[in-house]
Amino acid sequence: MAGYRIQEQLSEFGEHVRGWRMVLGLTAQQVSERAGITRDTLRKVESGDPGVGFGNVAQVLRALGVLDQAVDAIDPLESDIGRLRAANLAKKRAR
Repeated sequence: MAGYRIQEQLSEFGEHVRGWRMVLGLTAQQVSERAGITRDTLRKVESGDPGVGFGNVAQVLRALGVLDQAVDAIDPLESDIGRLRAANLAKKRAR
């Protein structure tokens, strides 16, 4: 059942990527060229294919100008719990 939720979120992520492309008025060809990937790989990103490499996803986000936002979104210090437990960031590894 957990796999289903991941696929659902990957699909939603892909829809958001496509949404950014559409909002910016960019074609799939333009984004794929800017990202240095094929249009087929972009199609996979936009459909939430779990087999797409993380580097390719990051290249697409960079091409859309939203990579910095994505990186900031997962910064633990941007959350209340992350700030409360910031001392744990200094540890070598989680236990």
